[in-house]
Amino acid sequence: MSLNQSMLGHTWPATTYTVGGEKVAEFLEAIGAGRPTDPATAAVPPTFAVAVVAGAQESVFFDADLGLDFSRVVHRDQRFDHHRPMRVGDRLRCEPTVTGIQQLAGNDVLTVTTEVRDAAGHPVCTAVTGLVARAAS
Repeated sequence: MSLNQSMLGHTWPATTYTVGGEKVAEFLEAIGAGRPTDPATAAVPPTFAVAVVAGAQESVFFDADLGLDFSRVVHRDQRFDHHRPMRVGDRLRCEPTVTGIQQLAGNDVLTVTTEVRDAAGHPVCTAVTGLVARAAS
């Protein structure tokens, strides 16, 4: 196994993400939902959480101490547990933790759970991401 087992349970420093109306509008267009008339009041789709947690998760995926060979990675699964809807203007704090490291058929399997909280510290969303680093042939 190439993943560093001692990183299981490790939490990386939180990053912040401000939900901007223009980013939500771009996201809505990208998923085929059309552009809102007023991005500042756009409803934020639940799937926008992927954009919110991406930067925080990069700090995990590219941490040399973890030992993940990202050139061999495929996405295994993704789950979002929403505690409340995201809103344009939210300033969110994203804190990723490695919650699973295992080997499956010679492949490394990584699970990262990212807790997303608002400026007051209230839970907004929990993102669980699963990746598989394929074994070298």
